[in-house]
Amino acid sequence: MLTKRTYLIPFLALAVASPAVALAATDEEPRLRMAVSKAKPVSQDARPVGAMPSTWPAASFHREVQAGVREIRAARRARLRRERREREAEFATLPGGVSIETLEAIASCESGGNPTAISSDGSYRGKYQFSYETWAAVGGSGDPAAASESEQDYRAALLYSQSGSSPWPVCG
Repeated sequence: MLTKRTYLIPFLALAVASPAVALAATDEEPRLRMAVSKAKPVSQDARPVGAMPSTWPAASFHREVQAGVREIRAARRARLRRERREREAEFATLPGGVSIETLEAIASCESGGNPTAISSDGSYRGKYQFSYETWAAVGGSGDPAAASESEQDYRAALLYSQSGSSPWPVCG
């Protein structure tokens, strides 16, 4: 999946080459699109000899691009804060009084916290490296690595409340 950051470098390269292409590349960055639409062509006579050919004032365009970058970063930080609050709310109802720190430590050790992790032989899957049998024993169905992160957290808390750290002999 492409992030908004991956649009910036191609966008800047395309902005110099073609205004139409730059407009198409900025569908998800409204401030950048606005910068392109507001930019005024520079007269060929106003350009110093040897200056890079451009149809937009570089300083104004650069300020608008930087404002767009700041807006994208702020939106990402807000989304991460919102996701963290939602995740903490889900952890508040974990079974057996398992702490968030305990589960995070196990997940970090088992899979680096990656909910889609799969062991090299394919027998252990997900954030907590469940086997299919263990996953089914705590009420899961299907592939543990395909389950949502919150479901994996819930099932790991169930398993921890039933068996303690013994299912994770190295990481528990």
